[in-house]
Amino acid sequence: MTFLNKAIFFLICLTLVVTTMLYGTVHEPTIALFYFLVALMMGLWVAESFISGELRMSRHVLQIPAYATAIYCVIQIIPFGSVPETAGITGISRTISAAPFETEMTAYHYLALGFFFSMVLISLKSASRIRSLVNVIVVFGFVYAFFAILQSFLSPGKIYGIYESFGAYPFGTFVNRHNFAAFMEMMIALPLGLLLSGSIKPDKRLLYITAISLMGVALLLSGSRGGLVAMLAAIFLLILVTTRTRGTKQFVIRGAMAIALVGAIVAGTLFVGGESSLTRIAETAASKDVTTNRTHIWSVTLKVITTNLPFGAGLGAFGQAYTPHDDYSGLERVQQAHNDYLQVLADAGIVGAIIGLAFLALLFQTGKKNIRMKNTFRRGVAVGALGGIFAILVHSIFDFVLHTTAISVMFMLIMALLVAAGREYEDDEREDDDHRSRHRSKAVVKPFSTRRTASQ
Repeated sequence: MTFLNKAIFFLICLTLVVTTMLYGTVHEPTIALFYFLVALMMGLWVAESFISGELRMSRHVLQIPAYATAIYCVIQIIPFGSVPETAGITGISRTISAAPFETEMTAYHYLALGFFFSMVLISLKSASRIRSLVNVIVVFGFVYAFFAILQSFLSPGKIYGIYESFGAYPFGTFVNRHNFAAFMEMMIALPLGLLLSGSIKPDKRLLYITAISLMGVALLLSGSRGGLVAMLAAIFLLILVTTRTRGTKQFVIRGAMAIALVGAIVAGTLFVGGESSLTRIAETAASKDVTTNRTHIWSVTLKVITTNLPFGAGLGAFGQAYTPHDDYSGLERVQQAHNDYLQVLADAGIVGAIIGLAFLALLFQTGKKNIRMKNTFRRGVAVGALGGIFAILVHSIFDFVLHTTAISVMFMLIMALLVAAGREYEDDEREDDDHRSRHRSKAVVKPFSTRRTASQ
């Protein structure tokens, strides 16, 4: 591997850490830094292509939805005629989007996420590189969970003991505890998938169990009900896909293991003094606070959807489209629908629904194929990545977690791992299932084709 390729991989790992530690990258300066890192990756990729004389790129179809969304944002801000004179003001261009500037910014964001996803796909060109990225995610998840737990006791309500988030409950480095839970549920799923699929060597299993338990404790301490539901959904899926061909006995055994793990996480949460977090999770979701009254927000969102069919109110323009239909006092401004599926329809209409459904179909088609890989490690990676993706998709029913840059970055990383797990590499470790603890299999490995791998 060339120096430039290693530099790109380093920047990918750095992006994961930086976007997470800088408050989840929700403020303009930190978002600009994310764009800079992606642009730097692109520049190094161009330089490497120029030097090697070969343009390495991925052709996987999962890249299409991000770029298609960015293109649709551009379509939504194309002027067609003018708005009638309002309060003496004339000459305002008419667009599909109710907030053209916000939609334009959303286009840039989707473009950056698409570029980042493409860079990760190109960078994951060997089995050792996949293993390195998995190790980075697991180790970072363990350390980050420990930091979040420590901060919750030493500086509750303030990030780093400095930044205080008003109108939300921060946890870890995220200004909203639900975002922390969403990030952590993806972190947990990857090592848990490796563990349940038998991809972890016996001498390392205790380390993985410890990391999973610590991350689970951190998630419960955040007090996010949606995060708890998503984590349990991911665990159920992981048990289902790792035992579906091994009979009822294996399903019961793994189910018992999962229950024991969840019990250990709850016990660990109580041990470190997390009774208040567990109590908050057990409370009813009903609230008089408009920021948490999802039932009201969803009912108004349905009005936004019907009013702006078939093209939507504009990606990123939900706040402006929501206000005319809100029958509350207006003291609180709702910027998100607290349900990404409803918001896709509100923002992008039927076009958004088509893009979203195509994305989900491609995603689960890829997952269904790659969790059947014969290579033990890469099968475990695919299983864990699919579990993390499923957790986020469940959590998106209750919150808007994917609107946070750090969560989107992590989502792109596990999607790339899911895709990369389905390839073949010259440095694959072909291990016989019956003798994996004693020696490597001597099966013939299919030669690695640089051009073929890059085109997948």
